[in-house]
Amino acid sequence: MLDIDITQTSTPKEKPRGDLGFGHIFTDHMFLMDYTEDPEKGGHWHDARIVPYGDFTLSPASAVFHYGQEMFEGMKAYKGSTGEVYLFRPEMNAARTNVTNERICIPPIPEADYVQAISALVTLDRDWVPDDPGTSLYIRPFIIATEPYLGVTPSKNFLFAIIMSPSGLYYKNGLEPVSIWVEDAYVRAVRGGVGFAKTGGNYAASLAAQQKAYKAGFDQVLWLDGTERTYIEEVGSMNVFFKVEGKIVTPALNGSILPGITRDSVITLCRDWGYTVEERLLSIDELIAAQQEGILEEAFGTGTAAVITAIGKLHYKGEDFSIGLGDTQGKIGPLSKKLYGALTGIQSGELEDRHSWRVAV
Repeated sequence: MLDIDITQTSTPKEKPRGDLGFGHIFTDHMFLMDYTEDPEKGGHWHDARIVPYGDFTLSPASAVFHYGQEMFEGMKAYKGSTGEVYLFRPEMNAARTNVTNERICIPPIPEADYVQAISALVTLDRDWVPDDPGTSLYIRPFIIATEPYLGVTPSKNFLFAIIMSPSGLYYKNGLEPVSIWVEDAYVRAVRGGVGFAKTGGNYAASLAAQQKAYKAGFDQVLWLDGTERTYIEEVGSMNVFFKVEGKIVTPALNGSILPGITRDSVITLCRDWGYTVEERLLSIDELIAAQQEGILEEAFGTGTAAVITAIGKLHYKGEDFSIGLGDTQGKIGPLSKKLYGALTGIQSGELEDRHSWRVAV
């Protein structure tokens, strides 16, 4: 168990009002912990502390700046109707952190310590958890390599930090469906690489295609596999699902797709409700054929930031394809609505938590 030293700010910030946006406002405090490799004692995490939110001072030679040795996570705290504050499956974020750490050569953090650090910070800044519909406290744990050394080798020193941001809806249009550009020129990740890891390089690699999609009037990019440019992988900041002839189809985790926590939760709920869920290879040609045959009923993305995001339109090789059937074509479908209501209801304490996903702070 961590012994966390707490220094509270002497100048609390005014709490925001109105539209929070996403990721622009930060709470009063942050959590920090250092890792140092000692030739005699070995490496260890130490000096767990909560301090007033502020800037870091790092050497210009810090390894994170030159070789990108870093990782991050994303999770949320939610306020219930009677003031309770909840985390959603934080142990999965802790476990996924260590999966990324292993791939990026960052020392593991004991998962119980990880969850304790998040709980302690949320407890201290719990007044920052917003309570309007669709709002939450976004939590960003991250680790950076801090050793000042220009050799291409894993760092011996690291900083683990957690910052938090009261946030509204990720997309300005709320639950309105987004439009998706299917990218077949750039690739984001390949098997054997770091596509399954939560590391900044994956997102840096996505920016050029994202800008191309924005300029063409689309909200997000749907990535195809990096080898054959044929099989669907994920959407920008989300895993992706398709409802085809009553079945739920999502790309199988293959080493180049992030194992999303919301993804796992959606698969569990869909199976609870009696749906057949297939995790498998799904080609873009198969998907377009399903749309043309009138059997592609819904498409949606899943992720911490937006929870559930309906997909209303795909653009592939110069053509636009509207998603959905009948009155729901181009609109949010009934399963997407049901999943959003179920997940947000569980997260906020409004619905029964059959799987013990909710953790009170």
